[in-house]
Amino acid sequence: SDVCSSDLRITVAQGLAMSIVYFTLVAIVLYVFADWLLVRVELAAGTRLKHRSLVFFVILLTLALSSFSLIQHFAGSA
Repeated sequence: SDVCSSDLRITVAQGLAMSIVYFTLVAIVLYVFADWLLVRVELAAGTRLKHRSLVFFVILLTLALSSFSLIQHFAGSA
C-alpha cells in the first residue's frame, strides 16, 4: 500500500512538473508572438500606437487564456 501510494505521488509530481514546463514554454512563445504581432499592427497602421503597452497586454492575455485553456482541455487537467 505504501509503495503504491509513493508511486502515485511520484507520478502526480512528474505530471505537475511537465505541466509547469509546458505552460512556461507556451508563455515564452506567446510573448514573442504577441510582440511580433504588435509590431505588424504598428507597421500596418504606419505609426507607433499611443497605448502600445495596453494593446500588447490585450494581445498576450487573449492568446494566453485561449492557449492555456486548450492545454488544460487536451491534457485532461481540471
